[in-house]
Amino acid sequence: MKQIFVLALVIIGACTRVSAQELYVFTEPASNMPTKSIGVRITNEGMFNYPGYVSRTIPEVMIGFNKNLMMHAQGFLSDMDGKYRLEGGSLYAKYRFLSLDDTHSHFRASAFGRISTSKRPTYTRDINLEGDNSGLQGGLIFTQLLHKLALSSTLGYAHAFENSDRQLLGMPQPKNMLSYSLSSGYLVLPVVYKDYKQPNFNVYLELLGKTDPGSGQSYLDIAPALQMVLNSTTRIDFGYRFQAAGNMDNRYTKNMYLLRAEFNFFNVLK
Repeated sequence: MKQIFVLALVIIGACTRVSAQELYVFTEPASNMPTKSIGVRITNEGMFNYPGYVSRTIPEVMIGFNKNLMMHAQGFLSDMDGKYRLEGGSLYAKYRFLSLDDTHSHFRASAFGRISTSKRPTYTRDINLEGDNSGLQGGLIFTQLLHKLALSSTLGYAHAFENSDRQLLGMPQPKNMLSYSLSSGYLVLPVVYKDYKQPNFNVYLELLGKTDPGSGQSYLDIAPALQMVLNSTTRIDFGYRFQAAGNMDNRYTKNMYLLRAEFNFFNVLK
């Protein structure tokens, strides 16, 4: 486990008004999107460890109210229970409470919260509030930018709502979940930054883990990713996560690719 965390620090990379290398693919940074801006995302996730290939589509709208507060609204659709259908939705809010700035570097700290609903049956012990479970989550994010390298860590705690009509007899019925991550991003291009219209190319390596405090089961995934940012407004992500260690079985996200397009509109809110 120690070697994996060292690897994340030494191997590493959307909108450039936030440092490009902080726009992680599988996690959120402590920084927020610009004030009075709106972002629109469409994400596709494909999972291969399910009985056969299944996919999930996540449309998302993001709003930057001010420099400290932003919110996401998501919908979840998938064919994981047979026919492609709407599964549920989620609201996510993030508040930045600390900013320390220096030349070519800064440190950010934020608190976040999420509430989600899902009509999916409960099959696994993992709590995933982006489509699979209804519940609440809260936590903290810390992000450090060091010139072209950005490092971020997240600690969160989730509680799943009891849905007795959808929790299947004999299947795990998770209640609480501790989540943690360590993310690194590196700005590869441009080598010399001149203006916001230059394309940005970033590479990322993220470690994504969870522990069920009730059973003691846990896992740790490695998630490399690539990202292109065009004209400071359009972002394209591609990543893949796979399990490096753990004993939590029958997870939906164990072997999963992520493909995302994001479009940002600045200064549109009055």
